[in-house]
Amino acid sequence: MRLRALLDTDALGLRLLGGEDELDRTVRGVMTTDLRDPSRYLSGGELVLTGLAWRGGAADSDPFVHLLVQAGVSALAAGEAELGAVPDDLVEACARHRLPLFAVHESVAFATITEHVVRQVSGERAGDLAAVVDRHRRMMTSGPAGGGPDVVLDLLGSDLDLRAWVLSPTGRLIAGPKGAALAGDLCARLAAEHLAAARTGRRGPHRVAVGQAHFSLFPIRGGRTPRASRDVRETVLSDWLLAVEADAGDWPDERLDLLQGVTQLIAVERDRRDAARTVRRRLAQEVLELVQAGAAPAEIAARLRVAAPVLLPGLGAAPHWQVVVARVEWTDGDAIEPGPTAQSLLEEILVDPLATGPEPSDRIAVAHTGEEAVALVPLPAVSAEHDGSESGIHADQLLASVREPLTAGLADDGQVTLGVSAAVHSAEGLRGALEEARHARRVAAARPGRVSAAGHQELASHVLLLPFVPDDVRRAFTARLLDPLRGYDRRHRAELIPTLEAFLDCDGSWTRCAARLHLHVNTLRYRVGRIEQLTGRDLSRLEDKLDFFLALRMS
Repeated sequence: MRLRALLDTDALGLRLLGGEDELDRTVRGVMTTDLRDPSRYLSGGELVLTGLAWRGGAADSDPFVHLLVQAGVSALAAGEAELGAVPDDLVEACARHRLPLFAVHESVAFATITEHVVRQVSGERAGDLAAVVDRHRRMMTSGPAGGGPDVVLDLLGSDLDLRAWVLSPTGRLIAGPKGAALAGDLCARLAAEHLAAARTGRRGPHRVAVGQAHFSLFPIRGGRTPRASRDVRETVLSDWLLAVEADAGDWPDERLDLLQGVTQLIAVERDRRDAARTVRRRLAQEVLELVQAGAAPAEIAARLRVAAPVLLPGLGAAPHWQVVVARVEWTDGDAIEPGPTAQSLLEEILVDPLATGPEPSDRIAVAHTGEEAVALVPLPAVSAEHDGSESGIHADQLLASVREPLTAGLADDGQVTLGVSAAVHSAEGLRGALEEARHARRVAAARPGRVSAAGHQELASHVLLLPFVPDDVRRAFTARLLDPLRGYDRRHRAELIPTLEAFLDCDGSWTRCAARLHLHVNTLRYRVGRIEQLTGRDLSRLEDKLDFFLALRMS
């Protein structure tokens, strides 16, 4: 704002004593001082307010004004409450140094002037920043990204004195102001608060107090076209958030609209990143289909050679691979597609929680098959020196990094389960790694808690050897367990085999299995009882469940 605007505001009670030719100067801030030398606290462009307590005599005025001019202040306003009138020596000193001078009536508090200046300057800065944000959005929408989220966060800091960070739903720091990183536990806390608030359906920003600090959390929603009846659970585990270190409770609508514009700008970058994942997703889908179809190892290896340079650019072929399987389940979530939801979540979970920015996610490939997501994770050459037991992804570390925020997002009606395979060094091992990760996920699903994970270390050794069991052993094992059921199905059309598969796939949950098969729970119990009677096994025992699981996989 300009000095002329201050003089024209009657409520401020300012009277011009000198500097009429300088009234077009710009005011960028305000400072109240009675120090003899306040220059160390000035950055230029301020309106300085003083009660004249620094003045011991006429000789003090010229040095004081000289210091203000050297610091680049815009004007000086002296209060009349202390001396009754502004001394002539101060008026003369300001005239000599061409510094505009105002008198402040004794009935006007300095706080009134300060509040007015801050409000006006902040509003002008917000308008300037809004124009910059709008221009930057148009640039990013029509062409290459203009620096990513960091650029607009720097604008928030420099123009509005707001510190802000972009976080993933698991609390990973994606972007933030330079030299102002958030602690990992604080990131996880903010992400958890955001997910919990989002599940209630409350409109952002969500205000959170952490110790003495206050944060306002703004959701960053992607450019996916929402359906009118879109379930919040479809995106709550994948949307980013903007954490602003401020309490937005008393913000004017203009500033709230500006921050909404910032989130839209960051969403453009998020959508561009998701679009770039298309190639990696397609590679993962092709490899997964080959593995599940029992393709020849040479064919799978050829596809892996294509995938490795894309996932590990400049590092050549990956010597080791891991498979991670994820599943997201919701109570009464029949209208939600679980595969894509698990895919987006797994892409985020597998990024190193200590890594910043979206780039680290470019080194994984995730496909989805109906109800689960499957990640193909290449391990760089540094990990190839080990046998896989000490390198790569560990289920417990993976779980620790995401448990708190995801539990909040799942509320009381969701569950996320993860299974992690050991590292394998060839195409021949991928089929076994996939089965291993899937079984580890089932082990995790049997545990309490909304988020659980299990790794290959927790599985029996015969699961690791499943793909390599000789055919005659396979036939004998499966015949002993499954032939009585197949024969019964042929005679009575009882569908015991599909029932067994569904029951195991639902981790022994009667309600979920009955819903999937569109059966009454009592009918399901009758069928399971018939299975146990025909085979002599007990499906409430883990060992018998495991044997049936192996028999079905080998058949």
